[in-house]
Amino acid sequence: MNGCITRYLGGIELIFSNRTSLAPTFIATVFLVLAPFITYASSASRESTTFNLSEIAPGIYLHEGIHVTFEHEQHDDIANIGFIIGNKCIAVIDTGGSVSIGNSLLKSIQKISDKPVCYVINTHVHFDHVLGNLPFLDEHPQFVGHENLKVAIKRNRSFFLKEYSNDLGPDPSEDSIIGPDLGVPNTKELDLGGRKLLLTAYPTAHSYNDLMILDQQTGTLWTGDLLFRERIPSLTGSLKGWLDVMESFKTLNVTFVVPGHGTTAKNLAEAKADQQRYLDNLLRETRQAIADGLFLDEVQERVGNDEKAHWLLHEQHHKANVTKAFTELEWE
Repeated sequence: MNGCITRYLGGIELIFSNRTSLAPTFIATVFLVLAPFITYASSASRESTTFNLSEIAPGIYLHEGIHVTFEHEQHDDIANIGFIIGNKCIAVIDTGGSVSIGNSLLKSIQKISDKPVCYVINTHVHFDHVLGNLPFLDEHPQFVGHENLKVAIKRNRSFFLKEYSNDLGPDPSEDSIIGPDLGVPNTKELDLGGRKLLLTAYPTAHSYNDLMILDQQTGTLWTGDLLFRERIPSLTGSLKGWLDVMESFKTLNVTFVVPGHGTTAKNLAEAKADQQRYLDNLLRETRQAIADGLFLDEVQERVGNDEKAHWLLHEQHHKANVTKAFTELEWE
C-alpha cells in the first residue's frame, strides 16, 4: 500500500492511508472506533466472587468470559481463559484482562491442584488475554507466546499502563505488564508430564501474534481469538491472512474447540461456521464497494448489514472491522 503509516495503539495496528480525499473521514472514524479503548470509565480492580469454572475435558478447566463492551465495569472478564493439568505441572492459557481476574484464576487453580504452574501461555497481545499475568510471577513459570508477542507487549506497555491502570493492581507500573520469555516461531511442544501440548504460531491473521494450543491427549484446541463465537470477530491484523489461517483449519484433527470468546464447540466446522461467513462477506462486500468507487464512510454503511442479527456487539465493533478491511484491500 503506497504511503501508508502504521501506528500501534492498545494492541491494535492502525494503517493510515495517504489518499487525501479520505483523510478527514478516516481520522474521524478512527477516533470513533478507538473511543472504547481510550475513554472507557475503568472501575477499581476487584476480586470476582462468582468466578465460573468448568472441567470441559479431563484435567482441562475453562473460565468463560462474558459479552460486554470495553466501557463496561467488567471489561476485564470478556475472554475465555483456563488451564490444563498434567502429571507434573499445569499450563495456564491466557489470564484475563486484569490482575484481579488473574488472581481469581490462580486461586481457582490452587483449590483444584497442588501441582506447580510451569507455563503461562498467552494467545496474543490484547489486554483481555494478558493483563492477568502478574499474579503468576510468584509461581515462577515460563511465560510463553508467539515469537512476535514480546515486541508487541513492549510496544503497548505504556498504553496499557495509562488506560488500564485500575486493572493492574494497587501499585501499577510498566513492570506489571508481563511478556513472554519463551517465543514460538512456528510450533513447539510442551510436556506437562504425561500430557503434551502442541503450540502453533500463525502469520498475521486476527492479530500479528496469534498462537493456538492443542492438548494432544484429549484433542482439545484453544484457538485464542483466531475464533470468535456469538461475540463479533475483531479484526486487528489481516483479513486475507485470517481467512488463509481458517482455511488451514481443515487439516486439524480436533475433538473439542475453545474459542477466544463465546461458547465451546464439538468440532472446528461447527466452531468456525459463523465467523467464516462473516469474514467471507466482509472480504467480498468490501472489495465490491471499493470497485464501485465508494469512500470509507460509504463503505461502512453498505458492508455487513446482513450480519447485524448474528452477532453480539455488532454496533460497537463492525465498523472497525470494515475500516481495517478497507485499508487492506484498497490498494491490492
